[in-house]
Amino acid sequence: MHPQPTNRRVMPALGAAVAFVAMMARADEPRLPGIDAAMQGLIAAGEIAGAVTVVVKPDGIVHLEPHGFADLATRRPMAADTVFWIASMTKPVTGAAVAMLIDEGLLAIDDPVDRYVPEFKDLKTAAGRPARITIRQILTHTSGLGEAAPEAARKARSLAELVPAWLAAPMKNEPGEKWAYTQSGINLAARIVEVVSERPFDAFLRERIFEPLGMSDTTFFPAEPQRSRLATPYARQRGSGRLEPARHLLDFAAPPPPPLGNGGLYSTGRDYAAFCRMLLNRGAVEGRRLLGADGMRALTTVHTGDLPTGFFQGGQSGSRGGNYGWGLGTCVLKQPHDGVAAMLSPGTFGHGGMWGTQAWIDPVKQVAYVLMVQRTNFANSDGSDVRRVFQEAAAAAVPQR
Repeated sequence: MHPQPTNRRVMPALGAAVAFVAMMARADEPRLPGIDAAMQGLIAAGEIAGAVTVVVKPDGIVHLEPHGFADLATRRPMAADTVFWIASMTKPVTGAAVAMLIDEGLLAIDDPVDRYVPEFKDLKTAAGRPARITIRQILTHTSGLGEAAPEAARKARSLAELVPAWLAAPMKNEPGEKWAYTQSGINLAARIVEVVSERPFDAFLRERIFEPLGMSDTTFFPAEPQRSRLATPYARQRGSGRLEPARHLLDFAAPPPPPLGNGGLYSTGRDYAAFCRMLLNRGAVEGRRLLGADGMRALTTVHTGDLPTGFFQGGQSGSRGGNYGWGLGTCVLKQPHDGVAAMLSPGTFGHGGMWGTQAWIDPVKQVAYVLMVQRTNFANSDGSDVRRVFQEAAAAAVPQR
């Protein structure tokens, strides 16, 4: 896309003004050396249009820097408050919500799901046995649940309306038998939060997590001020290597979808860094405790035993399934390996998103890395060069304890 001819004399001045404002806004943010150069190399190579990188320590943000463009056609620069669809980085937030209810004694990790959603009492495994899946299983991708049919999922306007669609899907395997990434289980966990708290899931997150942490731009339903700050998603073309705009998944003209705990959130680098900082501080921030010891343990402990888990199981990803385990909605690094995990400690936990966003919390080195990009067709966003290059540069620059 290019400006129309009548705008050619206006757009350069406008672009320069926008860039100047963005530059002045960035001047007050803390920066670590080397990260911008690393990200600019990826932008020049056409891997991404732009990014926001954040490095967090227990005392606060030590690095926050926008790089490149939020939109290539208009040359809108990336900004600290650019809004991103964070996709599956929603899952640790859902896990944290369940962990809060564990802290309060309102549910237990091995409670059967049907205690809170009675329709699941009749769920049978492929072998015809009662499934009796547990909260632990739905949040660790070991429940064996099938996925809702796309048409039924599109028609649902609440998490409660999705329950029949989940039950209609044949189970994929026996509960606890294997790890299989399952969106329905995480959304079922969000529904359980609604039932136990007697609050809509989005309201629970807003009141219990987002508002206490000052995450004012984190939402399932971006309003107009946030929509104007959305980063444009891009797909890299295989033949030419060019970045071409991709379609946003959120249709703002349609009735709102349910607040999906598996991947419905939009956020900013600064907002998600606040969530990571709380987790770095074992559930507390600025004198306010959101998660207790039991909740943090549930969220970050490996509950999957020796099962291979995660997105590095195939040969192309290094056959690293044994290096990872799963907490409640979180991926946990059991043993570091070359590439994106080389700079991380055992026990590092976090999650990536389908459009390349990443957040990883290292409790040993007391640092969290947050990467915000919007590219749709990474072969494996958790194993992308963009993540690796950012984390390498950040780890080399971050102040040590």
